[in-house]
Amino acid sequence: MADIRFFKAVVFVNALVPLALLFWDLYYKRVGPNPLQFATTTTGMLTLIFLSLTVAITPLRKIFGVNSLVKLRRMLGLFAFFYGALHLLTYIWFDRLFNFISVGEDVVKRPFILAGMIAFVLMVPLAITSTNKMVKRLGGKRWAKLHRLVYLSAIAGVIHFWMLVKSDTRLPLTFGFIVLFLLGYRLLTRYVPAQQPNSSLFPRE
Repeated sequence: MADIRFFKAVVFVNALVPLALLFWDLYYKRVGPNPLQFATTTTGMLTLIFLSLTVAITPLRKIFGVNSLVKLRRMLGLFAFFYGALHLLTYIWFDRLFNFISVGEDVVKRPFILAGMIAFVLMVPLAITSTNKMVKRLGGKRWAKLHRLVYLSAIAGVIHFWMLVKSDTRLPLTFGFIVLFLLGYRLLTRYVPAQQPNSSLFPRE
């Protein structure tokens, strides 16, 4: 595989393109009658996209044998956290005007807000422990166990999206299918004994 630094740069630039387009649309008022809803929906979608890409790295690496993909996982996970933080900020800033009492009441009264908060809170320790120093401090096994929370975060994010959508649930259900498929693959490869190479769906090298 070519220099991984080139691919990291490509991923980094492309991950910021949606944000640039969002600001462009907001500046030129191409966001419809409700700019807040547009910004909130866009950042929420981007959070789910990057969460899905993050959990897809391991299956893709194992299926296609491209081990270098794992070096992109941290960046994708951090972008998921970044867009999740923007999603939360748009809600706290423009919807609740930094009234944290009102935010707390919303969390208690509105289940979809609670699901979204759970999804974000689960991402916080993953972002904090994403550095090489934290990997060494926690140890590889404990770090890996902690970072399985990404699946719970993705599931909570899908539930948040599904509960938010009032009519057309095709998009949140699509995200749900993707996340459950990736989680199922992870569980299958972890707990089901490998078959013989000539009969395995994904032959071992």
